[in-house]
Amino acid sequence: MAAVLLKLQTYLAVRAVSQQKWKWTKVPVRCSSIGRGRIEKVLIANRGEIACRVMRTARRMGVRSVAVYSEADRHAMHVALADEAYYIGPAASQQSYLSMEKVLKIARRSGAQAIHPGYGFLSENVEFAELCKREGIIFIGPPSSAIRDMGIKSTSKHIMSVAGVPIIEGYHGEDQSDEKLQAEAARIGYPVMIKAVRGGGGKGMRIARSAAEFLDQLESARREAQKSFNDDVILVEKFVENPRHVEVQIFADQHGNVVYLYERDCSVQRRHQKIIEEAPGPGISPAVRRSLGEAAVRAAKAVSYVGAGTVEFIMDSQHNFYFMEMNTRLQVEHPVSEMITGTDLVEWQLRVAGGEKLPLRQEQVELQGHSFEARIYAEDPTNDFLPGAGPLLHLSTPPSDKFTRIETGVQQGDEVSVHYDPMIAKLVVWGEDRAAALSKLRYCLRQYNIVGLSTNIEFLLQLSDHPEFSAGNVHTSFIEQHRVTLFPSPHPPRPQELCQAALALLLRERENSRQFGAQSADQYSPFASGNGRRVNILYTQYLTLQLGENKVPVAVTYNPDGTYSMEMCGQVLQVSGEVVQEPASGASFLSCCVDGVVSRPRVVLMDSRVHLFSMEGSLEVSLPQPGFLATVSSTSTQGGAVAPMTGTVEKVLVKPGDSVKIGDPLVVMLAMKMEHTIRAPKAGIIKKVFFQEGSQANRHAPLVELEEEEAISQ
Repeated sequence: MAAVLLKLQTYLAVRAVSQQKWKWTKVPVRCSSIGRGRIEKVLIANRGEIACRVMRTARRMGVRSVAVYSEADRHAMHVALADEAYYIGPAASQQSYLSMEKVLKIARRSGAQAIHPGYGFLSENVEFAELCKREGIIFIGPPSSAIRDMGIKSTSKHIMSVAGVPIIEGYHGEDQSDEKLQAEAARIGYPVMIKAVRGGGGKGMRIARSAAEFLDQLESARREAQKSFNDDVILVEKFVENPRHVEVQIFADQHGNVVYLYERDCSVQRRHQKIIEEAPGPGISPAVRRSLGEAAVRAAKAVSYVGAGTVEFIMDSQHNFYFMEMNTRLQVEHPVSEMITGTDLVEWQLRVAGGEKLPLRQEQVELQGHSFEARIYAEDPTNDFLPGAGPLLHLSTPPSDKFTRIETGVQQGDEVSVHYDPMIAKLVVWGEDRAAALSKLRYCLRQYNIVGLSTNIEFLLQLSDHPEFSAGNVHTSFIEQHRVTLFPSPHPPRPQELCQAALALLLRERENSRQFGAQSADQYSPFASGNGRRVNILYTQYLTLQLGENKVPVAVTYNPDGTYSMEMCGQVLQVSGEVVQEPASGASFLSCCVDGVVSRPRVVLMDSRVHLFSMEGSLEVSLPQPGFLATVSSTSTQGGAVAPMTGTVEKVLVKPGDSVKIGDPLVVMLAMKMEHTIRAPKAGIIKKVFFQEGSQANRHAPLVELEEEEAISQ
C-alpha cells in the first residue's frame, strides 16, 4: 500500500497551455531521513480562507486537519471543514489565535505532528517557531533563525548586501531617538518611508514627504507597530516615487535545493496593502525575470531558508530592482504562482516539512499563461477604503473550475467580524495570456454578488477595466494617480433596468398573493388576487422607486395577456417575465423581456429592496419608507466627529475645552487590524468626549461633541 501511495505522490500537475488541459509529469520523489517522515495530522493555527485552503490540500493528500477557533468563529467555515476543531479563546486575537501556549496545548491534545501557521498571526513569530521545535512539533515554515534574520529589516538589509542582492539606501541603526531618525531622514532626502523593522502587510508603514510631517508620521508608525508586532523599532528608507512592487516566490528544501517560481506584480495597493496581484509581472523581460529569480534564490540561501517564502523588491521605471523585505511564510497571493506553474505550494510545504526533496529542479519549473488575483474586501472604496463589518445576507460567486478559484472562508449567512481582517475572498483566474486572464477576471467579478455590506467589487471592476491597467502600466501610486477615472460619477440607471426592478417587485407581490390564497379558506377571495385583472378595463398601478435620494414614479398597466406596460421617464415599455431559481446554486434570476430584449439578471429581494446583478453592472432599488417609520438621527446638532467604522478607540487626543482647527486629529481608532485617525470636520471647542481609550465604538457613533466657534461668539 505504501508503495502505491508513493507512486501516486510522484505525479505533479503541469498545465498544457496549448490545449488548456492538465498533463501529468512523472517526477521522482525520494523520502529523506532528514525530516520526520510523512505528516499524518496537521494543526492549522489560523482562520478564514487560508485555514480552508490548507485543509483542502491536506484532505486531498490524506492528511488529517485540526482547526482552532475563537468565540467569534464558532460557526465558521474552517471549523466545519476540519476533521476536528478546538475552542481557543475569546474573539480578540491576542487571547486566541496569537496565544502560543494555547495553540501548542491543543497541538499536544489533538496529537498533531505539525503546525501550519498560514499567514499573519504566528506565521513569522520567532518565539513560536522555537517553541514548536522544543516541543517536538514540526513548524511548517523556515528555521527560526531565518525568520529572525529576515523579520528585522535592518538585519535583513545587511545580509542581502553581503549576498549580492541589490538594496536601497536607508537608516537601519540602533539609535531610535526622534532626533537621530529625523536627521537620517534629512540626510537621505525626502520623501522617506518610515517602516517598522518587524512590519508586514502594510502595518507600521508611513510616508513622510517633508520634515514638517516627519514626527507625526513617526509616532503613528510606532504606535501601529507596537500594537501589531509588540515592537516599535523603526527604520527609515528613501521612498522611490511611483515604484513597482515585484516579488518572487521561492521554495527551498532541507537538502539545500532552492527554486524560484517566477515573479508576481503586486503594485496596485491602497493603505500600502495589496488589492490585485498578477503573475508574471507585465512587461518584464526574460533577462530581468531571470535576474529577479536568481537574486531571490541568493537571498534564500544566505539565511539557509527552508519552505515557502517570498522575496519582495522595489522596481523603478527602468526595471532596476532593490530588495525590500522577505516574507518568511506563504503569501496571500500565492495562488497566482500556482496557476502559472501548475503546482500546489501547500502540498510542497507539507512534503518538505516531512523531509522530502523539492519535486522539481529549476529547469523543470515552467511558466505558462497568466494569472490574476483580486482580493474582495468588506470596505468602502468611496470613503477612503474604510473597512467594514456586517452580515453576508446574500453571497453568490462565479463557478469554480481549473481556471477559476474562489479562495474564501465565509459563506452566505456568515458575519464579517470587526475583530479580524476584512477580506471576504480571493478571486483567482488563469488565461493563456494577460489579455485573456484580464477578460476572465472582469467576467468573474460581475458574477461575484454580495448583499449586506459594502464591498470593493465595483471598484475592482473599474480598476481592471482601466486603460492604463489593461496596458500593464502599474505602480504603487496607481490609485492616487487615476483617482478621478477610478471613481467616476454614478450614472443614472436606464429605464430598462428600472423596469426590471419594478417587475421583480410585482412578481413578488403576485407570489405573496398566491401563497395567501393557498393558505386562505376562500381561495376565490379578492384579497388573495394580485394579478391586476379587471373586466372591460385595464388596471393601472402606480409605484415609486427610490434610487438613493431620488424618486422615480412608475405607472404599471396590467395587460390582458399577463404582461405589463410600464411608463416612466417619458417612455412606455412592454415588460414580461418570471423569477426562476437555479437548482445547482439556489440563486434566483429574473428571466425577463423589456421591449423585445431578453435578459437574465440575478435578483435578490429583501424587505422593500431589490438588488439586480448583471453583466452590465448592479442596481439597488427600494420602495420609499413611510414617514411614520423614519427614525431621527441621534447625532449631536452641534456637530462633531463620528466613527467611520466599528472599532476600538485606541487613543483620545483631545479633552473638553480644547480648541481645534479643521483637520486636527481627535481620536485614533483601530479596526480590522488597521489604525485610523479621525480628524475635526470643522473648527471649534470640544464640549464632550464620548469614549475612553480601549472602549468599543459602533459605526456612526458620535465620538466627540464639537461646538463651532461661530456659535460660541453669538
